Amino acid sequence: MSLSRYGEFLAFAIVIILIPGPDFAVVTKNTLVGGRQRGGWTASGVSSSNLLQGMAAVTGLSAIILRAEPVFQAIKWAGVCYLAYLGIQAVRSAIRGEYTSLDNTQMPGTGVALAGWRQGFVSNITNPKVLVFFLAVLPQFLPSGVGFGWVLLIGSTFSILGMAWLFVIVAGMHGLRTVLARRKVRCSLDATTGAVLLGFSAKLATQHV
Repeated sequence: MSLSRYGEFLAFAIVIILIPGPDFAVVTKNTLVGGRQRGGWTASGVSSSNLLQGMAAVTGLSAIILRAEPVFQAIKWAGVCYLAYLGIQAVRSAIRGEYTSLDNTQMPGTGVALAGWRQGFVSNITNPKVLVFFLAVLPQFLPSGVGFGWVLLIGSTFSILGMAWLFVIVAGMHGLRTVLARRKVRCSLDATTGAVLLGFSAKLATQHV
């Protein structure tokens, strides 16, 4: 495999990563609610899932899951339910309008950090489109007979690039938290985020991937 082929993969991966999706919505929501650390843990959860699914694609596990229709459908509907759950939580928060001071959310404890990581990981691992992406894209950039090192590099590159982009989002959203601290603004953000997550849930439920 040549460096030029790897460069083509980088360009393609960057375009895919920049397209907003459920991961973007979850990371944005958690950063606005819990600050840089909560958002960072959520981004790390997404990246951990991407790395795991990339390695699964490399070893052929993803192909097995896609062929096992009951398993594939279980993953899909788990993702539908989880995104709907997060969306409903955000909408309920907007309706209640009860928010703690931003000063009380700067240093999350272990439980809060773990919750952020879990939300990022679960929202990504239950998205069957990620499995399809790895299986559809990786073979196009890996000629037959390529060494395992190149396979591992491409499988991990997507996770690293995705994590870098999500941390840029975390930094940007964290910087806006003081501007967005007013109750009406936070209610609007929760309502918007909730609607977006519910929309992603409905879209995943009705699509054949």
